[in-house]
Amino acid sequence: MSTTSTRDARPFGRRGSPVLRLRIGLLVIAVVLSFFAARLLQLQGLDPKSYADMATAKDVVELTLPAARGDILDRNGVALAGSVNGRMIIADPLRTADRAPELATLLANELDLDYFRTLEKLRRDGSRFQYIARRVPAATAREVLDKVNKAKFKGLSTENEPIRDYPAGDVAANLVGFMGTDEPLAGFERSFNGHLSGKDGETRYTQGKGYRVPLAENSTVKPVDGQELRTTIDRDLQWYTQKVLAQAVEDYRAKSGVAVVMDTRTGELLAVADAPTFNANKPLESDEEDLGSRAFSDVFEPGSVQKVLTAAALVDAGKVTARTRIKVPPQLQRQDRPINDWFSHGVLRMTMAGVIAQSSNIGTVLAADSFGKRALHRYLSGFGLGQRTDVGVRGEARGLLPTPERMTSQNKDRIVFGQSLSVNAVQMTAAINTIANGGERVSPSLISGSATTDEGLEVGSDHATRTRVVSQKAARETMLMMERVVDDEVGVAPRAQVPGYRVAGKTGTAQRVNEECSCYDGSFSLSFGGFAPADDPRFTVYVVIHAPGVDGGGGSVGGPAFSKIMARALSHYGVPPTGGKPNSVPVEW
Repeated sequence: MSTTSTRDARPFGRRGSPVLRLRIGLLVIAVVLSFFAARLLQLQGLDPKSYADMATAKDVVELTLPAARGDILDRNGVALAGSVNGRMIIADPLRTADRAPELATLLANELDLDYFRTLEKLRRDGSRFQYIARRVPAATAREVLDKVNKAKFKGLSTENEPIRDYPAGDVAANLVGFMGTDEPLAGFERSFNGHLSGKDGETRYTQGKGYRVPLAENSTVKPVDGQELRTTIDRDLQWYTQKVLAQAVEDYRAKSGVAVVMDTRTGELLAVADAPTFNANKPLESDEEDLGSRAFSDVFEPGSVQKVLTAAALVDAGKVTARTRIKVPPQLQRQDRPINDWFSHGVLRMTMAGVIAQSSNIGTVLAADSFGKRALHRYLSGFGLGQRTDVGVRGEARGLLPTPERMTSQNKDRIVFGQSLSVNAVQMTAAINTIANGGERVSPSLISGSATTDEGLEVGSDHATRTRVVSQKAARETMLMMERVVDDEVGVAPRAQVPGYRVAGKTGTAQRVNEECSCYDGSFSLSFGGFAPADDPRFTVYVVIHAPGVDGGGGSVGGPAFSKIMARALSHYGVPPTGGKPNSVPVEW
């Protein structure tokens, strides 16, 4: 008789049976899968971005790839500003925190950094990326990293970052400007930042334990480099002009000075010099007031240089000629105060040429008595006074030219010989150049071709305009008067002569206005402006010396600097003498 074991005869499915265990296991799996499904729904459906950002913040590094900034060039393609190789030094605080005090000491000493700020960055909680130093010369960065590695510090790395360099130092620095750490601060660098800067790129990569993860996210958008900016400046002539101007400012113990060289035919500015100036590679070593361009930003009364504009207008209007006879008294009594000349004299019998040659205030006022206010304003506006040149320099001053409605009889008298109005140096250069250019004003240019400023203004030689201000005959008649200014016997500025060339010019001696009191402060601006060869003009040069510490006039102070700069310009561009002899228009009758 067969028997059955009680163990084997237990019902299938009773407690502890395989079926029950299977059911419990499936239930647990179902609960876990439900949790994961709910989590997946939350991540992908309800709030995907915040969770993706949390993951990215820990593992993905975003790094800007700076675009190479466009070069600023002179008219011949020589660099006035360019970009050289540099590096940015970067820290991973997760790896630098442990030895942060020691590393901060090394970096602060080697890179001239603030110790406490550097220490804070090296210890920054929750960060895997901190800029420690920007735009470090490549050689310096290598030396620092070598010392870091020898000391067995961890967590520092470098990336490429171009550095702005100014190979000519202070040459044209007043125009070119300079860069800060992250932005342009002055000059063309700032005015044409959009043109020069290009567009930065970006790289993104996943980092784990301080190293890139090869198969994780790794993308790069390449930078688009900026465009070059070609100026009309001639670097060699700019250097020489700055040298002569700086020497004049030093010799005459002056506060400052400016000098401008313009191509008569095109209006292109070949040199715009300021003294004092600064080294664009080390701008912080100079005074703030020296970091701009006084040739555009500073305004002053032009003094007697203004008389040639008055003379040209009078000739064009048919009021005078170079030979017009004028009886000049010792003093001229006018409304509020008498008008005097710079020298004492009795009654003089001068021609209009003599009035200009001897720079007579009284003679100029008498000649202009037949001129109405509106006519005077129309001509001076035509010469460009009271208007910005808009060549692309930020902070340019407009100057002051009273409207006919605001022009009284008193200040009309003073305007004709250079008081009661103000100009900037480039503005006045373009006005004088109008006479040199046969009576046609050509607008000045500092950019060769065309470029657009960040303010949306299109500038450059391609946009130069030409406006007829006075007739060719009137311009030539005025030139003959101006040539007598440098005559050894009858003129006040023989030291402005250029050996071998005919020169036409005019002196200026103007009282300086103190902005705080709006009154004359007892100092002067001495100037000389002119062109050569007088009978076939090629260049116009204007020199202004502000507040010299010695006695003198525009001829004795500005004249010698004008002569040197003009001589260099003529030689540099191979302009031969015309062979003509200076004119001998009578100055007396």
